[in-house]
Amino acid sequence: MDLRTIQDPTFLKNYTTQQLEALAQEIREFLIYTLSKTGGHLAPNLGVVELTLALHKAFNSPKDKFIWDVGHQSYVHKILTGRTKDFDTLKQYKGLSGFPKRNESEHDHWETGHSSTSLSAAMGMAVARDLKGEDHFVVPIIGDGALTGGMALEALNHIGNENKNLIVILNDNEMSIAPNVGALHHILGRLRSANKYQWVKDEMEYLLKKIPAVGGKLAQTAERIKDGMKSFVVPGIFFEELGFTYYGPVDGHNFDKLAENIQYAKKTEGPVIIHVITKKGKGYHPAEADKVGTWHGVGPYKIESGETVKKKAKAPGWSKVISDALSKIARENEKVVAITPAMTVGSKLEDFKKAFPERLFDVGIAEQHATTFAAGLATQNMKPFLSIYSTFLQRAYDQIVHDVARQNLNVVFGIDRAGLVGADGETHQGVFDIAFLRHIPNMVLMMPKDENEGQHMVYTAIEYDQGPIALRYPRGNALGVEMDDSFKKIPIGSWEVLKEGKDGVILTFGTTIDLALEASKKLENQGLSIRVVNARFIKPLDEKMLKDIFAENIPVLTIEEHVLQGGFGSAVLEFKEELGKHLDVIVERMGIPDRFIEHGSISELWSEIGLTEARVIEKLKAMMSKKLRA
Repeated sequence: MDLRTIQDPTFLKNYTTQQLEALAQEIREFLIYTLSKTGGHLAPNLGVVELTLALHKAFNSPKDKFIWDVGHQSYVHKILTGRTKDFDTLKQYKGLSGFPKRNESEHDHWETGHSSTSLSAAMGMAVARDLKGEDHFVVPIIGDGALTGGMALEALNHIGNENKNLIVILNDNEMSIAPNVGALHHILGRLRSANKYQWVKDEMEYLLKKIPAVGGKLAQTAERIKDGMKSFVVPGIFFEELGFTYYGPVDGHNFDKLAENIQYAKKTEGPVIIHVITKKGKGYHPAEADKVGTWHGVGPYKIESGETVKKKAKAPGWSKVISDALSKIARENEKVVAITPAMTVGSKLEDFKKAFPERLFDVGIAEQHATTFAAGLATQNMKPFLSIYSTFLQRAYDQIVHDVARQNLNVVFGIDRAGLVGADGETHQGVFDIAFLRHIPNMVLMMPKDENEGQHMVYTAIEYDQGPIALRYPRGNALGVEMDDSFKKIPIGSWEVLKEGKDGVILTFGTTIDLALEASKKLENQGLSIRVVNARFIKPLDEKMLKDIFAENIPVLTIEEHVLQGGFGSAVLEFKEELGKHLDVIVERMGIPDRFIEHGSISELWSEIGLTEARVIEKLKAMMSKKLRA
């Protein structure tokens, strides 16, 4: 059928298994072809084609509510709910979101992008349903990787206690972005091998009923036999002891098995888990064969070979620059330990892991634990480097405050993807970390102008022994500058002047330095002399340089790829206010306005929010004009 003609999933109600299988093949071919042009989360969606079709056939969306954990796997759901025509705009500026989006469709009940939120949201919806006297199903779909997140385990505990009607689909493909780790992963592994679980469970209950329930020691012995035999034969006891009825494991690519177990679940009172086994990347060999997560999210590629289509980079990615520097330092410093919350591949720590397998800890999707784990290491004079995306560090705020900074522990935060990240949009833009870190006592916060300064900042951070220190670095490739052969420490709180000027000053750092330099050069051609300062330490500020600048009484413009509220520019204004003098100095700010920034290319997003040469030039001219009139 023409997938573009699909308006809603009701047509599936009368589909036979054979028709569903044919449709599944069409959807896979569509995804493989379309994402080869746009890029996107290919492997997760190829793995849930049959599961998504089965769910939409069995339930009545949007009355029944599907909650997709993380949302990487929601493309098939989008196809079945009338959005096929928009797939050529996937993750592009003003185009289709790569995640569930409530303003896109009435079928999207929950917006995601971060892991492990679905069960808590589903519980909220189920309680609201019951309080309002409504009658519908609430169905969260969560992966085995997301289930390792602490928030998901908290929700399981609450759901089991409240005994609400809820059908949890556990989509188990043994992967999140990269292969999963942890004890819970091993429990699921044992369940995967128990293919006759439901049959064994039923047979065991039948046999146990035949044990006579008589008094005294015989009765106690019988109960111990029951408990022991059930625990031995029935591995699903883990979920059942939490209060769930467990069905599975179920072949997630078998429509008949899926339908059978979903019908069981619909008739079961209380919370249910259907454990579905799927193959990530199913139907496309390069994605199926991927063992490290390369095909989790990809750019454009050649369908025939699986070769990615991208320009050859002039420089390595920022994540690689930082991890390479860390590896080099670790060879000389045995106290260095790297920690990642399930992002070994994303943060380019594979080489570190090969070189120091005993010093690389992937803790799973557990940012809070990762942070306090790092704090524990620091109390024992180790040098933990927590490599974590800016957007995921948000989840560990309390641990940063309570466990790290309050105790003034020497934890290094490697904040990857700091700033706008582009196609992944609102949930992944790393634009809040300055605001939620710089007000914390004892914290040092810095960002390099290029990869050479970046490697020196890694060394500076490891050598720093006065408390926590955070190093921000952006997504994408570095600049390709020449690298020094040896490391050097950068004085904490020191800025550097990149270009001299006497008519005005731009204070900026990281990704916006080139923007400032280009605007300054163009203004120079117009007879205006603008100084550009690499304000590489966001906290502490270079107070001496700032005092000198304020004493010159020339306009100061701050530029940052970060929210304005609580950002670097705010810190400069606060310092000005603390001085209690030079109050006639003009200080203005450029950055990200008070709203969430959707997906698109970085250049498109910069243009939208006014981070352009033209706007910088316009702003500085207006500030200098204001100064002349004063």
